[in-house]
Amino acid sequence: MSKFLRHSVFFLIVGFSTILHFKHFPKDLMSIHVWRQTQTQSTIDNFYEEDMNILNPKRNDRGDGDGIFRMEFPLMQWLVAVLFKIFGKHIIISRIFMFIVGLITTLGMYQLLQALFRRPVLSMIGAWTFTFSPSFFYYTINPLPDNLALCLSLWGLVFFFQWYNKPKKWLLTLCGVFLSLGALCKLPFIAFYAIPLAYFAKRFLSTGNLSAKVISSAIRVFGLSILPLSWYASVIPDWSGNPIVQGMLNNQKSISKILDYYQHNLFSTLPELLLNYGSVLFFLSAFYFLIKKKAFRDARFMFLVSLSAVLLAYFFFEVNAIAKIHDYYLFPFYPLLFVLVSYGAYHLIHSGGGKKYLAYALLILLPITCYLRMQARWNPDAPGFNKDLLLFKEELRNAVPKDALVVAGNDESHFIFFYYIDKKGWGFHEDQLNFDQLLDMVNCGAEFLYSDSKKVSTNPVMAPLLEEMVIEKGSIKIFRLKSSPSRDLNEDMTP
Repeated sequence: MSKFLRHSVFFLIVGFSTILHFKHFPKDLMSIHVWRQTQTQSTIDNFYEEDMNILNPKRNDRGDGDGIFRMEFPLMQWLVAVLFKIFGKHIIISRIFMFIVGLITTLGMYQLLQALFRRPVLSMIGAWTFTFSPSFFYYTINPLPDNLALCLSLWGLVFFFQWYNKPKKWLLTLCGVFLSLGALCKLPFIAFYAIPLAYFAKRFLSTGNLSAKVISSAIRVFGLSILPLSWYASVIPDWSGNPIVQGMLNNQKSISKILDYYQHNLFSTLPELLLNYGSVLFFLSAFYFLIKKKAFRDARFMFLVSLSAVLLAYFFFEVNAIAKIHDYYLFPFYPLLFVLVSYGAYHLIHSGGGKKYLAYALLILLPITCYLRMQARWNPDAPGFNKDLLLFKEELRNAVPKDALVVAGNDESHFIFFYYIDKKGWGFHEDQLNFDQLLDMVNCGAEFLYSDSKKVSTNPVMAPLLEEMVIEKGSIKIFRLKSSPSRDLNEDMTP
């Protein structure tokens, strides 16, 4: 495959992806998993506005506290905040940054396939099919730490297999650095260490001992794993109530519900969102060609199988948290899935006859099927939350001073509402705000109430705490709260 043709395909990848995403770059956050997106973007905003210490990511639902809320290591959030310092606070900066990360990830997929197969046509097929994975297409302009974690971890595998083909110390060092950073950005990507672990285990089993050179190589790969292990060991104890931590060990779902999750991810999420319906034939064909060509005899095949085993264990352990909706939890599967897709597509093309033309037709259709599946996303008329927050965003933000502490709800996420009104304070959901709770918030400094809950705003019990309505925008009302109320203001009416 000539260099000109490879460059042409990359140009098409960048061009198609840019065109299909272009109208969405200026849009604010919305649609599937806007909860996680607003959480991530709020961390970015707070780095920019308050404290650039990367060890102190902050949330808006903080009451009158400092808001420090440590989950994944916030490298992605911090990098975008640096760009905000240069270009200003604009959501389009976050989207462009994520898009560039996505393009680098696609290049990483190409390089991984090159390191594995050394066939440029196969590698270009992999880059093309990966670009039009519907889930990857959607998330690649949305602020999620998983995007950077995938990019870094994928490149860690690239450097490992490049070292495997041509042992150079600097490649193994880069492998260790990138795998460590990927796991720091998102813990599940620590599974990618399974591949170098399988390599060194094979070396030990075949020789019965490890030379000083092999031990030195292992240290280059695994030495920096102390960083993600230390970070998560220190922050996980504070993740109270997070279902990810205990997984199936604390499962509250019925067996039938868990089985339903399994079948949904296998028959819906996998073909429809992760692969693209147009790539399903390639994916299935790969298993036939792996057996036919006895690919399992290659040591690298076993390394990939080891990663598959670890990721499947991760999936089975976390399936109650993944459920039917958290497709971005499945990002670590992408390299394996598209190694198979590209392998199957390549060999279908080289099978000749009608199979070749069918494969070409499916490859051409991928951008179309991807776009058709995702076109309903980024819809401001169905943003995935109370659309008055989006419609009246500027009015709600400017109605009260930016530094005023507020009470805001209803919002189950405790992130979306605060992101759109650009304030800090206390959140509530499902109309669960009573007189005593609001009084305590006022005594701690709450100055305004943002509410789309009629049950809260029209409750006569709350009236002694509400001084006046500032504005009403759609379903959302803003009330000024009385500055020094007494608990006995409405003692006989307090629930």
